Amino acid sequence: MKHALNGFSTLALAAAMTAMSTLSAVADGPILVTSAEDSGEGTLRAALEAASKSDGLTQVLIATDRDIEIKSTLDYAGTAPLAILGKGQTVKTSVDTNLLNISQGADLTVTELNLAGPGKFSIENQGGTGKGIFVDVRDDQTGTVSFILDDVEISGFADYGVLISDCDVVENCGAGRGGKGNGSPASILVRLNDVKIDDVGNGHFDADGLRVDERGPGDIFFYAKDSEFTHAGADGIELDEGQEGGVFATAVDSRFDDNGNYCDGKLLESFLPKEAEGEFEDGEFKEADVPAKVTGSPDDSCFEHEVELYESGSVKEYEISIDYDDGFDIDEAGPGDLWALIVDTSVKGNHDEGLDFGEEGEGNLKLGVWNVDAKDNTDDALKMVESEDGDLSALLAKLTSKNNGGYGAALKQIDEGTLTVTVDQSRTADNDDGDETGLKVEQAGTGEATLRIIASEFKDGIKAKNVNVIEE
Repeated sequence: MKHALNGFSTLALAAAMTAMSTLSAVADGPILVTSAEDSGEGTLRAALEAASKSDGLTQVLIATDRDIEIKSTLDYAGTAPLAILGKGQTVKTSVDTNLLNISQGADLTVTELNLAGPGKFSIENQGGTGKGIFVDVRDDQTGTVSFILDDVEISGFADYGVLISDCDVVENCGAGRGGKGNGSPASILVRLNDVKIDDVGNGHFDADGLRVDERGPGDIFFYAKDSEFTHAGADGIELDEGQEGGVFATAVDSRFDDNGNYCDGKLLESFLPKEAEGEFEDGEFKEADVPAKVTGSPDDSCFEHEVELYESGSVKEYEISIDYDDGFDIDEAGPGDLWALIVDTSVKGNHDEGLDFGEEGEGNLKLGVWNVDAKDNTDDALKMVESEDGDLSALLAKLTSKNNGGYGAALKQIDEGTLTVTVDQSRTADNDDGDETGLKVEQAGTGEATLRIIASEFKDGIKAKNVNVIEE
């Protein structure tokens, strides 16, 4: 485990150093913000307009002690790196709008600031598309786009807390291989330290706390330390790499709790049909007899309507369900690996999976978990799926997984590739119905599969399919 941790830590440190190096070449002296007004001399808006004309890094220092309230979106239209440095002030808006746009994909650093939207959004009090920060990567961008937050709080926005989009159809990008759009050759680096993203995405369907969409050949590098992602309407964090390129994610001393409840089950369950799911023999059930898609609810987007057919055209199975979301969701499709390291972290009370990592296409899926507390998630506490050609390897050390609605941990390899899982000093209990639901490991493809269990306890049992189980 020590070797694995060192490998991931080296990757994260290298990424962080790359990002911080952008602060070393300041083009001009800092621009001071001395006014808390929305516009005019000395305001944050005027500072961003001036910074947009710079060819090098500009530091904007918020010198006023007062909070700043804006009436319309702040826009940085420059391409050079920008650093906004506060000292604990709040930049807020009572309008359902983006607070800050980085419209040309510039590198951004924000420190010691609170960004606040109107708040009080829900499926019953829906908003528009107001985000905390929106970074729009240019189609011709190369290199690495860096996004750094240090001691920052973001809350109260109807839509995403943060959206970083390297996708030419922006919010219609979708997820994984099923997603749409194209992007630049650039990679994206996100570094978060002492960041809190809370109560965002509760006024709009499928709006995450922080989301990265990467649709070109670049990679996504993500590092979070001492950070909290809570009460988002959709996923606390979603990283979505849809073409070539990999995802390399590390979270340390962080929380992914109570996310995914924009689609409020208490309000929506009554709109589900009486027969919301079914499985049938070939020729038994016609597609025309599947219940219609839900209409007339507070938000019909919240309902998933899935139908699988036999070759004959009759229904094999269907399911109509409410679309909840996860604590931390990573989708990687196409050539490229997905590596994730989760250390000393809480994953609790999310309305779908706690951790949901999927790699599809050519590439490997690697996960390291160390001292993670995963409890009270509505579905699986931890879910990993490797599809098509590629290996799945996971080390689950000191994982505590209890009272989840699905499995304590579920790992599945599909198609060609080996499956290697080591569970060390971990505990599961009271997950799902308590019958072989603590840990599920399945090889559904053609490769070898090994599950090694060391000093662990599964009070709710293990389900291993096509897997060689070794207990030590």
